[in-house]
Amino acid sequence: MSDPAMTETRQPTRTKAFEKRLKARYAQERRFKIFGLFAILISIAILFVLLGNMTINGIGGFQRAELQVPIDFAQSGLAGDQRSLSQPGAIQTLEMQGLPQIVQFAAEQHLGEAGAQQLSEQAWRDVAASITADPSLINRQETFWLPSSGDLAMGMDGEGSPEMQALASQLENAGVLEKRFDWGFLTRSDATDPQQVGVWGALKGSILTMIITLALAFPVGVLAALYLEEYAPRNRWTDIIEVSINNLAAVPSIIFGLLGLAVFLWIFPNLRSAPLIGGMTLALMTMPVIVISGRNAIKAVPPSIRDGALAIGASPVQVVFHHVLPLALPGILTGTIIGMARALGETAPLLLIGMRAFVATPPDGFTSPATVLPVQIFLWSDEIDRGFIERTSAAIIVLLLFLLVMNALAIYLRNKFEKSW
Repeated sequence: MSDPAMTETRQPTRTKAFEKRLKARYAQERRFKIFGLFAILISIAILFVLLGNMTINGIGGFQRAELQVPIDFAQSGLAGDQRSLSQPGAIQTLEMQGLPQIVQFAAEQHLGEAGAQQLSEQAWRDVAASITADPSLINRQETFWLPSSGDLAMGMDGEGSPEMQALASQLENAGVLEKRFDWGFLTRSDATDPQQVGVWGALKGSILTMIITLALAFPVGVLAALYLEEYAPRNRWTDIIEVSINNLAAVPSIIFGLLGLAVFLWIFPNLRSAPLIGGMTLALMTMPVIVISGRNAIKAVPPSIRDGALAIGASPVQVVFHHVLPLALPGILTGTIIGMARALGETAPLLLIGMRAFVATPPDGFTSPATVLPVQIFLWSDEIDRGFIERTSAAIIVLLLFLLVMNALAIYLRNKFEKSW
């Protein structure tokens, strides 16, 4: 029999020093939670300010000042049929028939001489595009909303000369001048007039450049990660390679631009400012990020997966490609998202290889002259005309939407291939 006095539970002794330390620990935890919440609130506030500022300025960038011009094509003398107006050179044919003069005359009749002078010099091209899309227009009267000059657009915003502001107010009161959503901003390319610029050329250049970047960086980066993690011997040379890859991930992007300028443009001198050169340059910058994230994802696969596959007779190659790689793919895609997002927003390396040229037509392929959205935004932000400032904000919104779509696709693929063990 044990003595009850010996089995009696002893109550812990809580000294004043212990109570003080416990109280300080709880206070420190509360302060940490408050600081963390405060940091999150500051981040959200900054994000809302940034998005709000871009949205307010970008709304104006998706609009342009347009003048109402009714045109009676039946009395204009234009000739053509469905077949001839559907040919590639139909716009040039309409120009030779005097379409610019017809549009100018109709503008003078409806807007007066002062108002017609503020019609954009390239407004007739919008009319020509409408005719080629619907050749039956040349047999009837149609009302068009055509772009105004940049000066009239500034006067509409309360800027520019007092005479131009007065003219803009007069035309607005008459109902022939309005700010309208500019669908052409999403389908046109760069121009010297902010009323005529668009982002499609730069957006298409970005898409082509990202395709080249992904096609080169992803397979090479994944294969390099697999080799270093599964096959490479542990020796001094392997350590040097690993350190070099880690250092490459931290190299400033402009260094890769210098490499592209010195190597790729030396090999392909006729492909300056082409998406092919831009994609190869950005692939060099993205590859180390994919290799590092790929190695970490492969390392996170439990050894039991490998042992189980080997135990049932799988070869080492089958273990890697049938078991390890599918399980590591979600982590690899995460690194790819980070690398591609960084590449999409880069300007410095692309400026060095000539992708800052004025490109008035969208690129036809991977070897055509092109620019990309970040460079286009950089060039527009350097313009003095206020119209380009609004267009810059609108282009930033397009870039963010493109980035969100690209990331959403990558996240979908990551979730689709994600497996649990």
